[in-house]
Amino acid sequence: MKIRVLLLTLVCSLAFGTGAYAANKETELGSKMEKMGGAFRALRRQINDASKNEDSLAKLKTIRDMAEASIKLDPAMKADKPAGDQAKFVADYQADMKKFLAKVDATMAALKAGKNDEAAKLCNELGDLQKAGHKQYKKPDEKKK
Repeated sequence: MKIRVLLLTLVCSLAFGTGAYAANKETELGSKMEKMGGAFRALRRQINDASKNEDSLAKLKTIRDMAEASIKLDPAMKADKPAGDQAKFVADYQADMKKFLAKVDATMAALKAGKNDEAAKLCNELGDLQKAGHKQYKKPDEKKK
């Protein structure tokens, strides 16, 4: 009897889990942004520590690589825009990503020069660019009720 109840519970949870996963399908751009986000969170914690500059540079390289790849992709919000506005929306997104990349390059240069205070300031500016970009180009996350 207990085995039947456990088996039924397992089958129901697998059926629900598969449906929930399909509803939360992630885009290629979202995947790249997740990798960038993880590297960025770690970078913010260690950017002031000169002994971790090599690792910080590696994290910035990850951010740079993912940002370069992201420029070639369209944000999911493009589909929500009227057809006449979509090209401008994508062009604005690409321009903002190029600004972000320029700031990443400046941060890398500051770290290579051993100027961690300047790199930390630039890292904060990267955070501001990230917030502004997410506000403008990222669909809001669905909130659990």
